[in-house]
Amino acid sequence: MAETGTGLRAHRTFIIITALAFAAAGAVWFGFPHQKSIPNIWVLLAKLVPFVLAVEAIAAMRFSVATKQLIARVAVPLCFLVYFAFFVPQIFFAAANEKSFYYLVLTLTPFLILALTLSHRLGGGTPGGARRLGYAMIVLQLSGLEDLAFLTINPHTDPAWTPIPEVWTWADHMTVRLGHPATKYEAFALIIVHVVVAVLILTLPDRVWRKLVGRGKTAQASGSTTQASGSTQASTEAEASTGTDESPAVSTKG
Repeated sequence: MAETGTGLRAHRTFIIITALAFAAAGAVWFGFPHQKSIPNIWVLLAKLVPFVLAVEAIAAMRFSVATKQLIARVAVPLCFLVYFAFFVPQIFFAAANEKSFYYLVLTLTPFLILALTLSHRLGGGTPGGARRLGYAMIVLQLSGLEDLAFLTINPHTDPAWTPIPEVWTWADHMTVRLGHPATKYEAFALIIVHVVVAVLILTLPDRVWRKLVGRGKTAQASGSTTQASGSTQASTEAEASTGTDESPAVSTKG
């Protein structure tokens, strides 16, 4: 697929996915209670839908370099202002009034991931690179690393937190996936698995991902290749008969 395009038709996929991402984000923000607890796995998955759509929208950008630079000068400062003028004042207010700001931080983190991914894409990053960064970072957010860091880098004196608890009853993102509160060693295992998955997302060659996500398109790709070969042969024969030196342009997806 071409990296750039002009006109609404060329950007149709980006526009549709972006609209869906904003609609899903609004549904999650206004449709779910702002609370720490996650009732079940379906709520967790529903809350991930806006993030996935946003990553795919960023990857679907097909703008020229000049247009990306123009968008970056607006979108990047806007992302900063959403963080600085929306999230930060609410966090300060909640802290000053001894209210929980956990949900705000929980929402802010994927927003920052998307802001970083968008900056990468607008700065010349590829669609695949944007996907790698976005999905690797959300896997790290879901890993439990923050929970482990909370227990290890802070000078705890409360016996509830030190030594490291045997059961992590507060880690709902683990509970809904395991079906029970994670034990200490189950949590460690989940963290390790998530970190390994994130590293694989970032480092596996593109051909591996093409094989994983493109199996259903094998027949279609084969048909397209056959058609392209036929067109190339026909063009070559036509050029030979007219005596031209130009060779046909055959575009391939790298």
